[in-house]
Amino acid sequence: MEMHNLSNSVVTEFTFVGFPQLHNYYILFFIMFLFVYLILIIGNSLILVAAITNRKLHTPMYFFLCNLAITDIFFTTTTIPKMLALFVVDSKIIYFHFCFVQLCFLHSLGSGEAFLLVVMAYDRYVAICNPMHYRNIMTNKVNILLAAVTWILPFIIIIPVTVLAAQLPFCGPNEIHHCFCEHVYVIKLACTDITAHVYLGFSCAMIVSFLPLFLVIFSYIKILIAVFQIGSTEERIKALSTCSSHIMVVLIYYVSSIVAYVTYQTDNISDDFHVIGTICFTILTPTLNPLIYTLRNREVKETVIKLINNIYML
Repeated sequence: MEMHNLSNSVVTEFTFVGFPQLHNYYILFFIMFLFVYLILIIGNSLILVAAITNRKLHTPMYFFLCNLAITDIFFTTTTIPKMLALFVVDSKIIYFHFCFVQLCFLHSLGSGEAFLLVVMAYDRYVAICNPMHYRNIMTNKVNILLAAVTWILPFIIIIPVTVLAAQLPFCGPNEIHHCFCEHVYVIKLACTDITAHVYLGFSCAMIVSFLPLFLVIFSYIKILIAVFQIGSTEERIKALSTCSSHIMVVLIYYVSSIVAYVTYQTDNISDDFHVIGTICFTILTPTLNPLIYTLRNREVKETVIKLINNIYML
């Protein structure tokens, strides 16, 4: 009973353990993650500039792609800079409230990406299944509304979970066996029964992961039905090609999610690999998104090459 009455103020900061078994490789990790982060920032920034400067890309699909690029930049900036500080200057400390702010943004922005993938699937569904009414359905007002939902809804879901977790009594130890504040790793440090919080976190994870996946799959079932009703094989291939980049991004997002989940649930591997599995989910999709959309889309690729040439000529 005495332990349950302790205040949260007993723990005023947390310490990241990082990769204790791989500490000798921290400089290598720093170089690797810095390189990935720079590629991620540059790639997503080029997508944004390309979509803004090329009037041919002023379409709903690229409007949502811009939102995805911004989400990816914010999502990774929530965690990677602190990780880099941990690797290069051994900056392990994060203050109590900053930890929960990081936790909230990490899970909200990660969930926002899943919802954006749903909106992008819906855009492809309308474009292929209702091409004659596409512009009337996907108006600027509708696009802004859909984008706003993908930004606001995840925070509505995650903020209550974060606030409840912050109210738990933390009496020590204060070592987070991770490189950033993830919900399940933080609540493990509470000195009380966390069963309800574990179930709440799991329920939210199911909502923000499997509900979007179901909606994406449902959209593509409708798309495939419409495509197979097209008489010309060439037209079928052309219709499906507009979805190829999005399909690849969805696959990478959910494959990396599964890897993170499996490494967390597997008991016969080291804690370092548990953490690495989560980090892969955090950085893999945001890094590959701009590469996929650039390499597989002629207009984006041409615009990006032109931007790079202009920068080189300065």
